[in-house]
Amino acid sequence: MYRKVSFLFLGVAAAALLLTACGQAATPTPRPTAAPTQAPPSPTPLPPTATPIPPTPTPTPTVLKDGLGNTITLKAPPRRIVSLSPSITESLFAIGAGSQVVARDDNSKYPEAAAKLPSVGSLFGKLPLEAILAQKPDLVIVAAIISKDQVKQMQDAGLTVFWQANPKDLNGLYQNLRDLAKLTGHAKEAEKLIAQLQERVKIVADSLKDVNAEPLVFYELDATDPANPYTAGPGTFISTLIHMAKGKNVGDALGKPWAQISAEELVKQNPDIILLADAPYGVTPDSVAKRPGWDAIKAVKDGKVYPFDPNLLSVPGPRLVDGLETLAVMLHPDVFCAQDLTRHLEQNLVGAVCKR
Repeated sequence: MYRKVSFLFLGVAAAALLLTACGQAATPTPRPTAAPTQAPPSPTPLPPTATPIPPTPTPTPTVLKDGLGNTITLKAPPRRIVSLSPSITESLFAIGAGSQVVARDDNSKYPEAAAKLPSVGSLFGKLPLEAILAQKPDLVIVAAIISKDQVKQMQDAGLTVFWQANPKDLNGLYQNLRDLAKLTGHAKEAEKLIAQLQERVKIVADSLKDVNAEPLVFYELDATDPANPYTAGPGTFISTLIHMAKGKNVGDALGKPWAQISAEELVKQNPDIILLADAPYGVTPDSVAKRPGWDAIKAVKDGKVYPFDPNLLSVPGPRLVDGLETLAVMLHPDVFCAQDLTRHLEQNLVGAVCKR
């Protein structure tokens, strides 16, 4: 009995020791807790970098030699131009430089916008220097009506002056337009205008290429003395354009650019057509027919005496092409009146030969 109890006690004690050992093994050893990690500080923002602005380019000066051999230098396109020639004024407006013109001479009346500008006065007689200076121009552009001495007079007064020769042919006209465009900063506009003018000239030439008949033309400039009127001779733009329009010029026989012709010589020449560039001064086909001996002239007998706008041939600007077209219509109405080539021309002129 004692032995059973001792054995049982030993078993219970062993079991207790086992349980104690197992309980101690199951209890985990605590691990050290890591300190919380702080977020790194945000970087200090940098101010935005400004986009570099390129420097404004310095305009390239315009350097051009004028018709007198004077070299003109402009640091920038002129903004206050005084134009002292109808051809210059007309050309400046045609190439888009009209807004840069601040004054003109008395005879510059085309286009209408030019006629509204203040005038410095007439160029016949004394140069209106004080009136020109009063406009504070940065450029004065003049043509052949202004003498070399007058140019120097303006230069001595501190003015920049560009003198432009009158063109001798259409290529000269185109070059004049290019020179004015270079001075004023309108090269693209000038080239566009020149291309249009050249196309119109080509249409006239193409339309007349098969025409053989060339009527004899008397172009009357001034009949203050009706027995000896003035006309245009060889080498003038008037004569050149008459030939381009497939006509012959009576004045070519005179041997001088501007000359008088006697009534007797004119009757002998016997022109087919008479054009009255003095019509704005009251000369009419009827008054011509009443001149002694003129009733024997073919043009008078056939009723081919026509008024003509002198500005179309006497002002060497872009409207010279209008003059060529008008001449072509009046010399060869059978070719041009049936085509839509006359609607942009002065209808009071072409209407005399184109019966609509």
